[in-house]
This record gives sequence, C-alpha cells and structure tokens, in this order.
Amino acid sequence: MKELLFKNWESLWHVAVCTLLAYFVLFLFIRISGKRTLAKLTAFDFVVSVTLGSTLSSMMLGKVTLAEGAVALVVIIGLQYALAWMARESKPLEKVINSSPTMVFYRGDFLEDAMKKEVLTHEEIYAEIRKFRMLDVDQVEAVVMELNGELTVIKKSPGSAHTSLKALDSEGS
Repeated sequence: MKELLFKNWESLWHVAVCTLLAYFVLFLFIRISGKRTLAKLTAFDFVVSVTLGSTLSSMMLGKVTLAEGAVALVVIIGLQYALAWMARESKPLEKVINSSPTMVFYRGDFLEDAMKKEVLTHEEIYAEIRKFRMLDVDQVEAVVMELNGELTVIKKSPGSAHTSLKALDSEGS
C-alpha cells in the first residue's frame, strides 16, 4: 500500500525529467508539423491528437525510452502528413479520411433527413443561428455541419453567382 502513494525519490526524478524532455520533443514536432495538427479537429485529426497524447504519456512515465517515443511521434506526424497529402490528391480517399459537410437547414426549411443523420435538433440549429447574432431566421440561407462537427450559418446574400454552397445540394449531402 505504501508504494501506491510514494515509491522513491529516484522514480519521481525520473518522471520529472522524462516529462520535461517529452514535453519539449512533442512541442518541437508539433511546431515542425504545422498548423494542421492544432486545427479544429476532424475525426482524422482527433485520432492523431489521441495517439500523440498517449505517446507523450508513455514517454513521461518512462514506459518507453525517449528515443522510442520520439520515433513514435515522428511516425504519427508522418502518417498525418502522408494521409493529408493523399486526401488532397485523391477525391475518393478524401471522402474516406474527411467526411463531407452536410447541409441541415436551407432557406427556412430544416432538412430532417440530414439532421437525423447528424443527430441534430432544431434547438441546436436555432442556438447556432443566435450565436451568429441573427434574430430573423429568414435571413439565413443555410446552416451546414462542417467536417469537424462545427455548425456554420450562412447569411442570405442577394444575387450570389459564386457560392460556397455549390458542392452541397439542398437535400443535405
């Protein structure tokens, strides 16, 4: 029972040093890997974040050596880059890696099938419209659930020939 709370000073020192070094190794790798690692999370990004956190934890607690942890971090970030590049180059692979945005409200109508698919309520959509400081729902052209699960409210604009909604149909893709 005694070792449950305190083992020895050497193990505490070991965890402190490993945590310090692992923290800076991860910080360095995230700075190298760029903004995508820190962006709002898609499912793909979430997996990367969880694996980075798990690896960092193992490094901090000395379950793996710092060199082994650093290799794991490089592999994880390398996979993220490789899959992001492949998704950019291949539309079918992009659909596998990144889900598609879904229109859930269009020109005054709730798209019930899309809402059911995304497990959204009318109140959640109204809340998002209020978040955009819009009182009149008739001012809303569309509400779209984005790749990362965030809702985007698009205000009506007179005569827009080029619209960000072109890729989405009014049936909620």
